[in-house]
Amino acid sequence: MSADARLAATPAGVTLGALDIVPDDGARNFVLQLRAGRFHGFVVRRGDAVFGYVDRCPHMGLPLAQVLDAYLTPDGGLIACSWHAALFDVASGACVGGPCPGTRLTAWPVEVVDGRLVTMGGD
Repeated sequence: MSADARLAATPAGVTLGALDIVPDDGARNFVLQLRAGRFHGFVVRRGDAVFGYVDRCPHMGLPLAQVLDAYLTPDGGLIACSWHAALFDVASGACVGGPCPGTRLTAWPVEVVDGRLVTMGGD
């Protein structure tokens, strides 16, 4: 793979930063440059719980947000694709509305370890 390839997973043990870099009830984009290519993902935070996903809509394969870190509906209740209005459950990534029934976002395993966001695996 070239360094320009778009990756769908990250290795375990990558520290992304302190939990508070993701606002509570908010989301944040992460782009990681790895030897094999570049990974694009985002994390949604609900208190001390975090949910990570690959930044790719299952409907058309585009990144979900057109504006940096704007992954959630205005009320913050769902993840929204800004291109085609697909809606996804924060905890499961399942499509709950729009043009993607029966699909889900690709999970990006991220956990809080000692107050820091850490990747938990992938390729």
